[in-house]
Amino acid sequence: MKRLLLLLLLAASTVLAAPRVGTHDGYTRVVFDLPRTTSASTKVSGQSVTVKLGVSLSAAGGKLSAPGVTAYTVKGSTVTIKLAKDHASAKVSVLPPRDGQGARLVIDVPTSAAAAKVPSTPVRTAPAAVTRPTGTRAPARPRVVLDPGHGGVDPGMRSRWVQEHEATLAVALRVRDELRKHGVDVVMTRETNTDLSADKATDLDMRSRLATTGKTSAFVSIHVNASTNPAGQGIETYYFGQPLDASRSRAITENGGGSVGAELTRRAANSAQSLLGDLLAQAKLAFSRQLAQKVQANLISATGAVNRGVQTDAFYVIRNPTTPAILIEIGFGSSPVEGPRLAQPAYRDRVATAIARAILDFLNMK
Repeated sequence: MKRLLLLLLLAASTVLAAPRVGTHDGYTRVVFDLPRTTSASTKVSGQSVTVKLGVSLSAAGGKLSAPGVTAYTVKGSTVTIKLAKDHASAKVSVLPPRDGQGARLVIDVPTSAAAAKVPSTPVRTAPAAVTRPTGTRAPARPRVVLDPGHGGVDPGMRSRWVQEHEATLAVALRVRDELRKHGVDVVMTRETNTDLSADKATDLDMRSRLATTGKTSAFVSIHVNASTNPAGQGIETYYFGQPLDASRSRAITENGGGSVGAELTRRAANSAQSLLGDLLAQAKLAFSRQLAQKVQANLISATGAVNRGVQTDAFYVIRNPTTPAILIEIGFGSSPVEGPRLAQPAYRDRVATAIARAILDFLNMK
C-alpha cells in the first residue's frame, strides 16, 4: 500500500511540470504554462521542435502518446518536442494572460499526411481560442464525451427530491449546449432515459469506448451521490486510480452496486494497479487529475457546496486513461439540503456552467 501511495503521489507531482496535450481533427496541441508573457524563437531540426524562451521553467520530461508527438523535455529556457516519424512541422504561439488564464506556450503539430511535412510557422504573440491547422481546412473542433450517469434499467440513486438518471442527464445536456456555443464537438453517451446495454459491464464499457484515442480531448461522467446519513453532502470529483480503501469505495455503487459493482470495481482496481507501474499511464492520469482539479474548483466556487475534494477511485467507466477522464459527483440527492437544490433548474444551470467553463479552460479555449 505504501508503494501504491508513492506511485500515486509521483503521478500527481507531474501535473505542474507536464504539458497539457489535446488531440484534435488535423493537429495535436501541446500547451505549457508560463510564468509570464515572453519572447520565443523556434527551430525545427529533423524530428525535433526546439523553442527558446525568455524565461526559465522547471526541468521536466517524459513520453507523449498523441498523434505526431512522442516526447518532451524542458531544460531551463529550452522546450523540445520530439515529433513522430514523417512529421516535420509545428505552429508555435506564446499567448498572453487572458480570461483568467496565465501566459501559455502553445505548440500545434499538424497530423494530416499533407500537413505533416510543411515547414514550421514563426512564433506569434496573439491570443487564439482555436488555432487553424496548416492547410485550408476549417478550424478543428476539440471533442468532449459527456456521460450522464445511469439511465435505462439502472436509474441510479432515488430520493424524495431527485432521481439520479434524470438529474445527470439534465445537467449534461446543459453542459453540452454551453460547450457547443464555444465550438466544441460534444458526444453524448445518452440523450434520453436509456442505456447502451442491459448488462452493466457492457454498458459502462460501451460508454468508455466512445472516447477514442486520437479523437477525444476529454471524457466527463456526471453522477449524483447518496448516503444513509442525512447530513452527508458536498461535491467531489474523481480521476481513475486505485481506491485507498476498497471496502469504502464509492466506485462500487457507481459501477452497479452489490456483487456486480464489487466485481467491476475489483477488475478496475487490478487495472489501476498495473497502469500505475507504467510511466505513460501516469502521465495520462496526471492530465486527468488536472482536469478534475479545474472542475472541482469551479463547482465549489459556483455553488458554495461542501468541498469533498479531488480523489481517485476505480470507476469502471473511466478505467482506461487513453484520454483525460473524470467522474463528478455533483451533490447528494439524499440530502435535505442538496436534494431540493439538485431538482431546481437554476441550480442545475449553475452546476453545468461551472463544469463547462472548467472544460474550456482545460482545452485552452475561451
